[in-house]
Amino acid sequence: MESGPPHPYHLLSPSAWPLVTAMAAGIMATGGVMWMHDMGTWLLVLGFVAVLVCMAGWWADVIKESVHERAHTSVVKLGLRYGMLLFIASEVMFFAAFFWAFFGAALYPADGVWPPEGVATFDPFSLPFMMTLVLLLSGCTVTWAHHALLEGHNREASQALGITVLLGVIFTCLQAYEYSHATFGFADGIYSSTFYMATGFHGFHVIIGTIFLAVCWWRTTRPGHFTKDSHFGFEAAAWYWHFVDVVWLFLFVSVYWWGGGDLAH
Repeated sequence: MESGPPHPYHLLSPSAWPLVTAMAAGIMATGGVMWMHDMGTWLLVLGFVAVLVCMAGWWADVIKESVHERAHTSVVKLGLRYGMLLFIASEVMFFAAFFWAFFGAALYPADGVWPPEGVATFDPFSLPFMMTLVLLLSGCTVTWAHHALLEGHNREASQALGITVLLGVIFTCLQAYEYSHATFGFADGIYSSTFYMATGFHGFHVIIGTIFLAVCWWRTTRPGHFTKDSHFGFEAAAWYWHFVDVVWLFLFVSVYWWGGGDLAH
């Protein structure tokens, strides 16, 4: 298999990862529900660790197919690109539903006031603005890494990706700090539910994207993994990260600034 398959298509070998990953994700989701109902965090942690193990194993198989078996031909890469674009499109639909719920409640509030009486919203130009700057800067560094890869400078790409991963971790820490200082809980009303659903789902995407980029950062240090002509794994991660950036801009403007400030009245 070192010379590649005799045809441009990739016939996948049977794999248990889809089934095992679905089970791990189900455990994590169940643990999340239990945690929200004050039933402990052990199942959530167990599910999260299981998902990480599945990601590591599944991605290791994909890397083996690409680097060692050379199964990712130009035709296969085209299919991977279409698949990633369709995946991002499905993610857009997720967030469209959350924005729809938020705008529906904000434009037609049940008591005629938005935000609801008694809800102390966050100042959009304090911590949320800092989080916006961090995420936008990370978009710049991931683009820097992409250009470095295109020029064959893997060491420079590794440095840029390391900064990007660090910025992703900083954003997650800032959001956790923000949540810890919120004056409203998840189920305190329509504002809190839509706020946490939209921003929390985005925060989950930031965590996944950070892990995705961390794997790419490790791969830039390995010989033969990324070249200037073949680095779709990084491209997919960069597309995903830019999508996360754009969604946050919409969240900042609509949820923090418009939906939580004077413009909403």
